[in-house]
Amino acid sequence: MEYKPLEVEKKWQKKWLETNAFEPSEDFSRAKKYILSMFPYPSGYIHMGHVRNYTISDAIARYYRKQGFNVLHPIGWDSFGMPAENAAIKNGVHPKKWTYENIDYMRNELSSLGISFPKTREFATSDSLYTKYEQNIFIKMYEKALVYRRSAMLNWCSNCQTVLANEQVEEGKCWRCGTVVEQREMPGYYLKITKYAEELLDDLKKLENNWPSQVLTMQENWIGKSEGLEFDFELSPESKELLGGKFEGYKVFTTRPDTIFGVTYSALAPNHPIVNEILERRLLNEQKILIIKNMQRQSAKERQSSEKEGFDLGISVIHPLTKKLIPVWVANFVLLEYGGGAVMAVPAHDERDFEFAEKYSLPVVQTIKSNNEKTVLPFTEYGVLINSDNFSALTSTQAKREIIGYFEKQNIGKKTINYKLRDWGISRQRYWGAPIPVVLCPKCGAVAEKEENLPIRLPDDVQITGEGNPLDKHPTWKFTKCPKCGCDATRETDTMDTFVQSSWYFLRYTTPKALWQNVPFDKKSVKYWMNVDQYIGGIEHAILHLLYARFFTKALRDLGFIEGIDEPFANLLTQGMVLKDGVKMSKSKGNVVDPDSIIEKYGADTARLFILFAAPVQKELEWNDSAVEGAFKFIKRLCDRSDNADRCQHLPAIEHSALTKEERYARKKVYEALKKSEESYKNCSYSFNTLIAASMEAFNALSAQTNRVVWSEGYFILLNILEPIIPHIANEISEKLFECKNFTHQLKIDENVFEAESMILAVTVNGKRRAEFEISVNASEDEILASGRTVAAKWIEGLSLKKEIYVDKKLVNLVVV
Repeated sequence: MEYKPLEVEKKWQKKWLETNAFEPSEDFSRAKKYILSMFPYPSGYIHMGHVRNYTISDAIARYYRKQGFNVLHPIGWDSFGMPAENAAIKNGVHPKKWTYENIDYMRNELSSLGISFPKTREFATSDSLYTKYEQNIFIKMYEKALVYRRSAMLNWCSNCQTVLANEQVEEGKCWRCGTVVEQREMPGYYLKITKYAEELLDDLKKLENNWPSQVLTMQENWIGKSEGLEFDFELSPESKELLGGKFEGYKVFTTRPDTIFGVTYSALAPNHPIVNEILERRLLNEQKILIIKNMQRQSAKERQSSEKEGFDLGISVIHPLTKKLIPVWVANFVLLEYGGGAVMAVPAHDERDFEFAEKYSLPVVQTIKSNNEKTVLPFTEYGVLINSDNFSALTSTQAKREIIGYFEKQNIGKKTINYKLRDWGISRQRYWGAPIPVVLCPKCGAVAEKEENLPIRLPDDVQITGEGNPLDKHPTWKFTKCPKCGCDATRETDTMDTFVQSSWYFLRYTTPKALWQNVPFDKKSVKYWMNVDQYIGGIEHAILHLLYARFFTKALRDLGFIEGIDEPFANLLTQGMVLKDGVKMSKSKGNVVDPDSIIEKYGADTARLFILFAAPVQKELEWNDSAVEGAFKFIKRLCDRSDNADRCQHLPAIEHSALTKEERYARKKVYEALKKSEESYKNCSYSFNTLIAASMEAFNALSAQTNRVVWSEGYFILLNILEPIIPHIANEISEKLFECKNFTHQLKIDENVFEAESMILAVTVNGKRRAEFEISVNASEDEILASGRTVAAKWIEGLSLKKEIYVDKKLVNLVVV
C-alpha cells in the first residue's frame, strides 16, 4: 500500500466531520472522560507548542473513545486581550475582525492535524453570549461582596495603557510588551480571592500525586500562609506632632515573636500612608524625597530584587515591652501588600534586616543563642532566648507561645494568620475585553447593572490609537441611566482581566450548545462531566490561571451555579516547551518551524508521531529535522508492509507453541507494546515516547518473520495502539485490513507469549565465566550439566572434573583440577 498522506488525511478528516465522530454523547449512564488542553489565544497561526499540546490531549481522548468511554475533548478561544488592540493600531483593522479571522484560520490548522475536537462545544470568550454570563457571574459576586471597588497603588503599563496584576509584572516589566512598569493610585475592582485562601491551601492536599509537585509547591508559596503576632507600634509624642496628629501608630506582623526583644529599628514600605504624609509635608530633603518616589514607581518584584536601600524618616515608635524609642526607616524591601507595609526589624536574627543594619550601621542586639554551638549572626534558627527579660532561657517555641499569650492578656496584640495572597485586581483600561457591568451614579455610587440588560456589549465604532481607554473616550457608549434611581449616570469603562474568562471556560464546555442561551452551566451536565479528568498545559500557568480557576470553581459552587465541585482539574500534565537550537522557538530568533509546512511535506501523522516520540511529554523537546524524516519513513514502511497481513474482522487465533522462534519473538514484542500502551494511559504517565519505541520494536520483529497470520495479528494490535497517535493512516490501513473492527475490539494481552521456552545460562570454570548456552526451560538438570560440559569443552580438556554445580536458571559451574 502506497503512502499518500495528504490524500489519506483529507479523506478521514472529511469522514469524521460528516459523521460527527467526536461529539460527546448525552447518555449520562456511560463512563466518561473529560480531556482538556488549555485553550489558545487566537494569535493568527498555530506553532509547534500548540501542536504538542493538542496532540497530547488528542491521543488521550482517542484512546478513551476506543475504550468505550463517553469523551468530552473540546476547544475554544481565549480571544480577548491586548494583541488584538495592538494589531488594530499597527494594521488599521478592528480587533473583532482580526480576532475572528484568526480563529477561522487556526481552526482549519488544528483540523488539518486531525485533532478530535467536537464542533458543537466550541466558543470564543469574546462571544457576546459568553460575555453575558460572565457579567452575570460578576454581578452575583458583587452582590455577595466577592467583588468590591477601591483605590490603590497599582502596576501601570504606560505602553499598554492598563493596570497589571502583580503576577503580570516580570522583572519590573509588563509581561506582554516588556515596558517598565510604574506605580499609580487608581480605582479598580477586586475579586476577594483571599476569602478562599485557607481552602485553596488545604485543597492542594487533594491534588497530591495527581498534579506535579512543583506546581503544588508554587501555589502553596504564592498563597503564603504564616502564623504569628500582630501588634501596634505607637508613635512617640514628637512623631505624632510632626505628622500633624493624623497617625497614632501602625500595625506590624511577625512570625517570630520570640525575637521581639531584638528589635532595633522599624521599616515602612515606600508607599505606606505615613511615608506619603512625610513626603507631602516635605519633612525630608529633596534628594531623599526623589529617591523614595522612585522606589514607589518600582514594582514589588523589582524592589525585592534590588539592593537594600532606605532612609531614617526622622520619627520613632515605642517598643511595646521595653518602652524604648525605636527609629523608623523607609526601606525598599518592605511591601505594602504584606503585613500592612510595616515590619519590626531584628537584624541579629533576620538576614534581610541584618544586611540593611550593616549597610546603615544600625544596632544589632542578639536575643537568641544556639543550643549546641557558637552563635554566628545573623542567627535565624530557633534556639534559647537571652536578653529577653522574663522570657530569657525559654526555647524559641516556648517563647513564641508565651509572648503571644502575654500580648493578648495585656490587650496589646493578638495571634494572627497572614497570607501573601492578595485580592485579585481585575480592572483593565482597554477596549477589547468584557465590560465590567457597573454603572457609576452621582447619587447611588457604583451600582450593578440589571441582569435583563446583559450583555453590556462593546461598541464597534471605536478609535484605537494606543493612548488611553477607547471606551472612556467614546462619545456615547458610557452614558446611561442608573439602574437604581434612573438618573443620568455613566458606565464603568474598565474591562475585565482576561484571566477572568479563562477561570470558568472549562465549566461552560460541559453544557450542550442548545442550552447556552438560557444558562451559563447546566447543573446536570456539570455534575456528570466535572472534574476535568486530565488537564494539559504549560508550567507557566502554575500560579495565575490554575489558582484563579480553582478560586472560581469554589466561588461558583458557593454562589449556587454548580454543585459538589471543589476542584476543577483532577489530573494535571505540564508539557515541556518545543525548542530549536536549544532555545524556545520565536519569530525574533528566526528559529520557528511552521507546522503547515511540515504537514504539507510529510503529513499530519508524521508531525504527530515526531512530537510524541522525540521526548517525554513533561520534558523540553528539541526540534530535529532528521527525526521528522525518520518518523515519516516509519509510517511509510507501515504502509508498505501492510500487504503482508490478511484481511480479517477478528483477532486471529494462534497456537503459540507451534511457531518458530522468530514468530514467537514477534508476538512477544507486539504484546509488550500493547502492555506498554495500557500502562501509559492507566497510570496517567502518557509515556508516548516509550510506547512508540515499543511499537517500532514490534514492527521490526514482525519484519524479521514471514508468517502472514502473525503479521495480521501484529497489525490488528499495532494499529489499535498507534491510532491515537497517527489516526489518519491507522484508520486507512485498518479499513483495508479489518474494516476498522480492531478499534472497537477490546484487546486482551495474551500472557502465553511472555512464557519463555528457552533460557540462557552462563558456564563458569573454577568460578571464571567462560561461555553461555541456550536450552529449553523444561530441560532436566542432567541435560543442562551435559550441555554445560559441551560448551566448556576446550577449557576443561585434559583436566579432572571434580564437581558440577547448577544454579537454577542462572549458571553451570564446573570445578576442575
